[in-house]
Amino acid sequence: MPELNAIGITVADMARSIAFYRLLGFDVPETPDEGHVDASLPNGVRLMLDSEEVVRSFLPEWKRVNGNQIALALECSSPAEVDEIYARMVGAGFAGDKEPWDAFWGQRYAVLPDPDGVLINLYATL
Repeated sequence: MPELNAIGITVADMARSIAFYRLLGFDVPETPDEGHVDASLPNGVRLMLDSEEVVRSFLPEWKRVNGNQIALALECSSPAEVDEIYARMVGAGFAGDKEPWDAFWGQRYAVLPDPDGVLINLYATL
């Protein structure tokens, strides 16, 4: 079974979001010009902030709609597990958003929406 190890939030204003999460006590890097930042939480889960531009780089049709700023990222044990889980979910009648692909950042990656539209990102290191 894949392990939930990261929560991703798509942000409209990276600098403001970094300031918000730092003020809450998260150890978020002070890098507002980057499109992606990671903060490790005490329980081992990572908080990921991604700019809208980064999300559109692999989901060009993505549009901000109230509630679609959060995604769950599930780390798989292998690239083959990404493919297997995606196929199992789509085969069971659930929607697929982005079929598995080898992403430029070095991971096998796929995106599925849950029944309410929350994006579930499946990934494994290539």
